[in-house]
Formats: sequence, C-alpha cells, structure tokens
Amino acid sequence: MAGRDLSLWQRLAVGLIKPPLTVLTRRTWSGFEHVPQTGPVIIVANHISHADTVAVAHFVYDSGRWPQFMIKSSVFKVPVVGYLMTKWTQIPVQRGSADAARALEASLKVLEEGGSVVIYPEGTTTKEPDLWPMRGKTGAARLALATGAPVIPLVTWGAQDIFDPRTKKKRIRPRMPVTLVAGPPVDLSKWAGQAPTSQVLNEMTTEIMNRLREMISEVRGEPAPPIWSPQAAQQEPKVEESS
Repeated sequence: MAGRDLSLWQRLAVGLIKPPLTVLTRRTWSGFEHVPQTGPVIIVANHISHADTVAVAHFVYDSGRWPQFMIKSSVFKVPVVGYLMTKWTQIPVQRGSADAARALEASLKVLEEGGSVVIYPEGTTTKEPDLWPMRGKTGAARLALATGAPVIPLVTWGAQDIFDPRTKKKRIRPRMPVTLVAGPPVDLSKWAGQAPTSQVLNEMTTEIMNRLREMISEVRGEPAPPIWSPQAAQQEPKVEESS
C-alpha cells in the first residue's frame, strides 16, 4: 500500500502476518490491475479453507487496498484476537439474526467512505464435497445495489492443502503453492437502480457466484459441476444398499 497511510495497528498486522506468509507460501497471483486503487470496492472470494483468509488479506493488501472482512462475531469474543480484529477495522457478523443487518450497515459505511470490503458470499467455508463454490448469500448483492461499488471477483486455490476443512488436517511447511486470481468487475448493470427484492438479489448473487465458479474452473483446469447448496443436498433421497 505504497503511499497510503496506515495506523499503528494496521502496521502491526502487516508486520505480524506478511513475513511468515511470504515464507510459508509460494504465490501464483494475478489480476492486481482489476482492483481499483481508489474509491469503494467490494471484493468477493470463494472460501475453501480457514487458511485462505490470510492469503486473501495478503493479496488485497498487496493490491493497494486495506482489507476489511465481514467476520463471524464469535471471533471478536476470543481474547486478544477479538481486540485485534477491532483495531484492524474488521466487521463483525452475527449469523442468523437481526445483527446481520448491522454488519451490512457497517460495510455500507466503509464503502461510503471509499474503503474496500471483502466478502465470502457463501457465508462460510464451502461444504461442497470437492470444494467448489456453493450457493451464495445476498449480502454482496445488497451492498452493490445500494452503493454501485464495483464487485471484484477473487478466486483462491491451494489453501486447502494447508488446512483441509473436510478432514481438519493441517500441513504447514515452507513454499506451499497458493493461487489467487482477481478478475474484472462482475457486470451487474442490468439490476442498477432496481428495488432490492428477493428476486433481484438472488439473480445478482447467482451472477456473482457463476463468475467465481468460472474463474476457479480455469484455475483448477476442470469444469465446474452444477451449483450445490446444503439445503438441496439434505433433501436428496438416500439410496439404500441391497442386502
């Protein structure tokens, strides 16, 4: 973030996080040119592992912006960690409650002040068995509709080898490959100025998730399967084994 003012706490974050990441990861990064250097921006990313958060933060910081994540509120209750999250201007989200609306209001304020908000549209690490992006939530669409801020897609792959959410296995060693690719803004112009109805927000969210799926498909070198959602998976009939 050359030329940008950082607070003492932000400099502390950079000093604590960036040096070990530089040693632990072998970075294949591209698309910095798509992240605007000034003005409000919404960065949407797929979420494959808890380990990808620091990698995404590293990428966004090196792109020239200060990353402000929407993070579940329970993290803010962890001693020391919660204090640091607040000092690092991260945004708490209380899942499944009216407080989620407050998180959107806080994010809206960040955007109105010309900041950058990082959102995992899935709301959690993907539960899709092969770590493809699953059906998204509408928070990013709401913010985009309210502000007109560009929505920059950012896909990541490789962090699951550091921590696999499916098996809970950790593997930490130097130079682990991590790929991050940012793309051009998602074209949401057809919905500009429309009321934030469920249909509009769902259509915008589908457009955002389809872009992430297309981009991660290119990174992985394989076609993405049909969109997956936890609700649909729970409703699938179980096949009984014959005796």
